[in-house]
Amino acid sequence: MICIEQLTKNYGGGIQALRGIDLTIGQGMFGLLGPNGAGKTTLMRIIAGLLTPSSGRVTVFDHELNTGPGKRAVQSLLGYLPQEYNLYPHLTAREFLDYIGTLKGITDARARRFQVEELLELVRLTEAAGRPLRTFSGGMKRRVGIAQALLGSPRLLIVDEPTVGLDPEERVRIRNLLADIAVRGIVLLSTHVIEDIGHSCSDLAIIRQGKVLFHGMPADLIDRARGQVWSIKTQDGPPDESLRVVSTLQLKDEVQYRVLGQPAAHYAAQPLEPGLEDGYILMFH
Repeated sequence: MICIEQLTKNYGGGIQALRGIDLTIGQGMFGLLGPNGAGKTTLMRIIAGLLTPSSGRVTVFDHELNTGPGKRAVQSLLGYLPQEYNLYPHLTAREFLDYIGTLKGITDARARRFQVEELLELVRLTEAAGRPLRTFSGGMKRRVGIAQALLGSPRLLIVDEPTVGLDPEERVRIRNLLADIAVRGIVLLSTHVIEDIGHSCSDLAIIRQGKVLFHGMPADLIDRARGQVWSIKTQDGPPDESLRVVSTLQLKDEVQYRVLGQPAAHYAAQPLEPGLEDGYILMFH
């Protein structure tokens, strides 16, 4: 379990990235949502032991992150994929993963090679494993990053935008892989792909301006939008500004809008079943 109490982080110039965060994260996959600049990456870097908070307390598996021994203990159990991840372009994928495995303390060469080959197969990079990383596409580099985070079978996996650059099929594969890992540990997933959260996470939090705006199950967030999601068909241009347009579909001789709010009677709006995206958008509007 991860326990976060009154966590703050201040940067120079009066920037307050986190403002008294309180969260409890249990076993399974936990989703972290929020706009750019909300403080998600700062929070994840603190949990990973890469940043020191300005105040507050973080406990991971009963290890206190504000102590040297506690931080080292957490990092020995950690797999981490940041949003921006630099690879060594002259190394092959196999060489890179072998090197990272050594840094993670997998000293038995045979066991390390076995893990590397297993992970290459898992992320579907076996055939390209002998190529230099500089020849890899963005999606392939992302899969290498996921593989390195999984080295050492971490109990805590922190992944920031893991499916960026992946095609739909690979996105589903990685999403299912993370869900499998969450059965025996904690996976903290930050993403802008709300669909990934809805299909994988049993618990989530929305952060805005360094504060927790919502914490609960995906179904709880969906319920907040119930009775406020509508379909409107019109030939007269977009709905009025009191309604939030979620999607637009051009039909043969009219336009169909999915909107949030309470449409006026003249729209003849039809109610729709809400989704996670609807609940998320309503939190901000």
